[in-house]
Amino acid sequence: MSAPGGDIATVRAIDRARSIARRVEAAGFRVRATRFRPYTRLLPVGDWASWVIDEEMASVRRVARGLGIRVEERRRLNLLDAQSVFFGSQFDLLGRATDLRSHRVATAYFHGKPGTGYPDFDTIYERLRQTHERLSRIQVSHREMREIVLESGIAPDKVHLIPIGIELALFALRTQASCAEARRTLGLPLSVPVIGSFQKDGVGWGEGLEPKAIKGPDVFVDVAARLVQSFPDLHVLLSGPARGYVKTRLSERGIPYVHVHPKSYRGMGQLYQALDAYLISSRQEGGPKAVLESLAVGVPLVSTRVGQANDLIEHGVNGYLVDIDDVDGLAHYATLALDTPNSFEASGRATAEAHSYARQAPLWERFFDGFVEWNF
Repeated sequence: MSAPGGDIATVRAIDRARSIARRVEAAGFRVRATRFRPYTRLLPVGDWASWVIDEEMASVRRVARGLGIRVEERRRLNLLDAQSVFFGSQFDLLGRATDLRSHRVATAYFHGKPGTGYPDFDTIYERLRQTHERLSRIQVSHREMREIVLESGIAPDKVHLIPIGIELALFALRTQASCAEARRTLGLPLSVPVIGSFQKDGVGWGEGLEPKAIKGPDVFVDVAARLVQSFPDLHVLLSGPARGYVKTRLSERGIPYVHVHPKSYRGMGQLYQALDAYLISSRQEGGPKAVLESLAVGVPLVSTRVGQANDLIEHGVNGYLVDIDDVDGLAHYATLALDTPNSFEASGRATAEAHSYARQAPLWERFFDGFVEWNF
């Protein structure tokens, strides 16, 4: 029986050759790395999920290189000693057993409030309390999390508030033409109201049939059901992994939806072009990235008072904010957004521009100063 692309022996030979090549490359890199000065290399470490944290670390790499910092790939972490390692998630850092004693270590701590009914949040926060002296830096994305992290006893100068930023080039202002083109591409009707939700809100990385309560998927569906009463032809555009719970409940309510998951983050900008409003119904958040993404495109944002939405949105000026679990409030302001889809175009874009990664470079320079050695 033949294997695709050649017989089994040939495939196995190719695999062996690649394995040998990887080992040779790693050995050569390890020899070169012995000549690296301590803490002169930055290693941003994502979560290997090809979603928000990985994309955030990709942007951090670009910002760091722009500052003149030497950046190494995360796959080389175990080949290096005495360098600067930045984890994109505290869950990956504080929940791991890998020996990082020779490195300077930093982490992002975007969400995970202790005492809110999630045991994992409590466990990780307790580890922060016990080990914060070992950490060189923590990035938080909003003021509430900054106060929570400081309550761990960590030195205040280690905690840096840097919102989850945006690559503006990927998110152009929406026009009638770009909206029509996006809807044709996505299979959405041209003349119906469309609301968006692009956040992962199911447990795990499979279908996501079990809801992730902190993301409020139950609230989102309830709001959509309210909106259908005023907008009978409402459609929902979904993206992201693990959206099974929302899709099932939308189907039960008879609300049409389209679910697409772009192959890369660069495809997210087109999704926003198709929207009339974006809805965040979360109970806890670190960002989400959707705050600045929707504002950059000129899509009206309706959000609960969570994460950096609470910091960046001025109610009625560049978006709408309502209390957590307030289905009536979310439905009311989503109705206003659908009735006036261009209401915050200029103010929203200005907010996004103020928090682009390019504009954040001075914040990152302060974060890296003393963590990575590059000015010598």
